[in-house]
Amino acid sequence: MPFREINSKMVEATVVPGQRMFSQRGAMLAYRGDVTFTPNMAGGQGGLMSMIGRRVAGEATPLMTVEGSGTVMFGHGGHHIHVIALSGDTLYVEADRLLAFDGTLEQGTMFMGSQGGVMGMVRGQVTGQGLFTTTLKGHGSVAVMAHGGVIELPISPARPVHVDPQAYVAHRGDVRNKLSTALGWRDMVGRGSGEAFQLELSGNGVVYVQASEEKL
Repeated sequence: MPFREINSKMVEATVVPGQRMFSQRGAMLAYRGDVTFTPNMAGGQGGLMSMIGRRVAGEATPLMTVEGSGTVMFGHGGHHIHVIALSGDTLYVEADRLLAFDGTLEQGTMFMGSQGGVMGMVRGQVTGQGLFTTTLKGHGSVAVMAHGGVIELPISPARPVHVDPQAYVAHRGDVRNKLSTALGWRDMVGRGSGEAFQLELSGNGVVYVQASEEKL
């Protein structure tokens, strides 16, 4: 079910019988019709192992299942919202960036590796925490949150993209991640991530970048 953008910080989704969607708890702003909201304890479409993976990673963002017949408006914390439509491909996104998404999408977690785990890599380097990222795969729409809006940057083999990890929101496609320090170790002592790290994304795909280095 596609989202309709009401403004830069609110979206509306149509809920129909027999179909469900998931949203971050507390993201419902208003609704019309016969709609129910149920705390989700099974990790979305990914099932129990998906939930366990997120808990191990410290990324067990609480979700609620949305069902019924009507329209629901979503927003959270005044953050800007960006809608991403998937057509059988996979989106790699941090759990706390998710506002709402179609229940038709298969949800899972991926251990930090050739794809995914972008902020996990940063957390692992800086704090030793977090090695997982959330994946959403299939046909449907995803509403993600960001500070200051989002821009889509294409990635190609000839034109890799370098991103400040704190500005990273999500990515899709056949993309490889490489995290490197932009400053020497002596210069990094006492700093957070910021420009101390650069994230290089190469391959074929798209990276979504927010217009701020603020965390959600």
